[in-house]
Parts: sequence; structure tokens; C-alpha cells
Amino acid sequence: MDVLDLARMQFGVTTVYHFLFVPVTIGLSLLVAILQTLWRTTHKSAYLRATKFWGKLFLINIAMGIVTGIVQEFQFGMNWSAYSRFVGDVFGAPLAFEALVAFFLESTFIGVWIFGWDRLKPGLHLACIWLVAFGTMASAYFILAANAFMQNPVGYQLNETAGRAELTDFGAVLTNPVALAAFPHTVFAAWLTAGTVVVAVSGYHFMHRRDLDVHRPAMRLGILTTIVGGLGLVLSGDSLGKVMTATQPMKMAAAEALYQTTYNAPFSILTIGSLDGSRGTPIIEVPGLLSFLATGSFNGEVQGINDLNAQYQDLYGPGEYAPYIPLTYWSFRAMIGFGMLAVAMAVIVWWFTRRGRLPEHRLFWPIAMWMAVTPFLANSAGWIFTEMGRQPWVVFSLYQTSEAVSPRVGAPTVAISFIGFTLVYLVLAVVALRLFLRFAKAGPPDEEGAMATSSPSDDPDKPMAFAY
Repeated sequence: MDVLDLARMQFGVTTVYHFLFVPVTIGLSLLVAILQTLWRTTHKSAYLRATKFWGKLFLINIAMGIVTGIVQEFQFGMNWSAYSRFVGDVFGAPLAFEALVAFFLESTFIGVWIFGWDRLKPGLHLACIWLVAFGTMASAYFILAANAFMQNPVGYQLNETAGRAELTDFGAVLTNPVALAAFPHTVFAAWLTAGTVVVAVSGYHFMHRRDLDVHRPAMRLGILTTIVGGLGLVLSGDSLGKVMTATQPMKMAAAEALYQTTYNAPFSILTIGSLDGSRGTPIIEVPGLLSFLATGSFNGEVQGINDLNAQYQDLYGPGEYAPYIPLTYWSFRAMIGFGMLAVAMAVIVWWFTRRGRLPEHRLFWPIAMWMAVTPFLANSAGWIFTEMGRQPWVVFSLYQTSEAVSPRVGAPTVAISFIGFTLVYLVLAVVALRLFLRFAKAGPPDEEGAMATSSPSDDPDKPMAFAY
């Protein structure tokens, strides 16, 4: 493999790994805020214990997300210096806002929330976790705005002399149609992920019949969050699909391996063959569904890969402008399929635990707990589809991936860093998983312990203490 292949592999591994933690952070911050709000409004100790329990797991996750995110951004200058030079003036603006506004808001108030349990007034302390939840979503938006420029470049002018894109309209970058459509889709995916994690962890304690007064309301909240996230993904995915078709028609064609422009284009649930346009044979398909996803009409026109490739050759010169079709085809279906499995499992758990019931079959809870992996698989598949479906462009229609790699970094250097990062990430994965499982299995604090660190102190000189 040459330096381009290695750099792409390294960025793919670090990005997908980082995004394992991001949706849990976004979703859990909201759920912890809701649990604490329920405690403040109902004064039921079960909600306080649940807040403490899920707050601890939230902190473990956010710490891992910060560490892995730093490495991801570091790679822009390390392996993709040509890309950084080309888009830095545009790409840097939303990332700077993410760091200076959203991340500082998030990190500042999470610190106050951790240390301020017995030092702040209840309402002010509750406001801190809501600001953290807002900060995580704001952070997601700024990052998605930067990524959206890669999918649909707007708000720039191309400086031919300097050979770079220069920012002309920051408002256009922030209101990019791709960002506006991708943001709710990402947030709903985060809710789906966090909700499924809550269901799985609560299911462990259901299986062992421990602290059900704490975990039953948490599980109900997790089930509701998962279902709302799933429904939101359907609606936001429909909007995102139409925006994607308008801005990147090749990606939509690649999602279906559609080689010829077609009206009333079907969506295949399963296919066999090479997907090269000659031997792909749909086995199960829904007539007109792809046209509806792309245009809003079951009889709408969906442009095919061959026709689009010919158009792009006329516009951008000789070359192959289609992504790797098998990967885009199957990652698109994996994203949808695993997401639907998570929602289905949440509905099943709700049905069998309604009205205080406890499932007795010995395999019920183990299966429910293992289903927690499905949204992570869906999220990873979704990002793989989003980024691989744009290829060969790193910035659609402006800059190809082959041009973006650092010109003076050799393949051995990238290979060494790739192996090093991968090994470090494996160690971090073991540490993070063991920590998460250890505290998840330990369960919530008892009522006395939870209340001891949650009542404001009468001593104004008492130092702030770490509440976890």
C-alpha cells in the first residue's frame, strides 16, 4: 500500500473509533439532565441515585471522547497537510468556534457540575448539566458544519494563485443545507445510542433483580429515548437523503448500486453479485422507494452511476468518479438495519417489562444487553457511507483525496504511526470498557450516600469536592 492508502486507513480507524464515544456523550448528557430534573421536581431519591449512577458513566465516556478527538484532529496536519492548506481558511472557522464556544462551555460547566453538588444552589447546579447537554449538541453542529463543506462546498472563493479555498461567507458555511439536514440526523442517532445503552445496563440489573426502583424508571426513559431517536432518524434521514441527492447525486446512486438513470427506481433490501453493473441481481426490492428517498416522488428520476460519471468527466476531466460500490451499498444498509434492530429491541423490552413485569426466560436479558452494540454498528456504517460515498473527492467537486495527502510524509512513517495509534487505541478500548463495565455492574449509590453529597452545605468556606 502507498502513503495515500495508509493515511486513509489511519484516518478511518481513528475517526470511527472516536465516534464510538461521541453519540453516547451527546445522548447521555441529555438523559442525565432529564434524570436530575425529575429528581428536583419530584424529590424522589430514585432519580437522584440514577443521576449519580449515569453521571459517572457519562464522565467515563466523555473523557475517552476528548482523548480520541485530539488525535483525530492532529492527523490533519500530520498526514493531510495539503488538505489542511487547501481548506484551512474555511474548515478552521467552524472548528475554532467548536473549541472556543461549544467545547469550553461543555468542559467548564461539567467541571462545575461535578464539583458543585454540595456547593451550588439546586437550580443553578441543575442548569450546569443542561448547559453541558447544550454544549455537546452545539459542538456537534460546528463539527458537522465543517464536514458539510466537504460534502457541499459553500461560502468560499477559490484563490487560484494561492491554490486554496478562502472563506467569504461564514453564515453560508453554518447554514449549509447538508449541515442543517445532518445535524438532527446525528442528534437522533445519539439519542438512539444512549437510549439503547441505558436499556442494556438497566437490563443487567433487572436480570440480577437489583435496585429495580432506580433502574425501572431509567429503563423507561431509555426505551422512550430509543424509540424517539428511531422515529427521528426516519424523518431526518428522509430529509437528508433528498439533500444528498441534490448535492451529491453520485452518492445516492452508489447507495443502491444504480448504474442506469431510472424513474420509479426501486430500493433493494438484498442483492447478490459484484455490484459492478453487470452481475448485481436484486433479490428483494421495494418498487419506487429509492425514487421517493431521493426526490419525494415514487416516480422521480434517480440518475445512474454511468450517466453521472460521464457528466463528471466532462466537467472535471478524465477519471473515475464513482466510489467503491460494494462498500457504499452495504454500509448504507447496515446503517439502516442495525438502527432498526435497536428500536425493535427497545419495543420488545418495553412490552415484556410493562406494568411491573419481569421476563423470566434466561436468554431475554443477555440478548437485550448484546443488542446495545447495534447502534454503534449503525453509527459506524453511517459515517463510512458518508465519507466513502464522497470519494474520490475530499472536498466534493473541488479537491480530490489523492491530492490531499502530505507530500513529504512517506509510507513507512504513516505505517509506524498507524500501528502505534492502533495499539494505543486497543489499550484505551480495554481500559474504557473495563471501567464502564465495572461501574455499570456496581450499580447506583445507596440513598444515604447519594444524599450526603447532594445537599448544599451551610459552611461557606467548605472547599469544593470531587463528587464521584
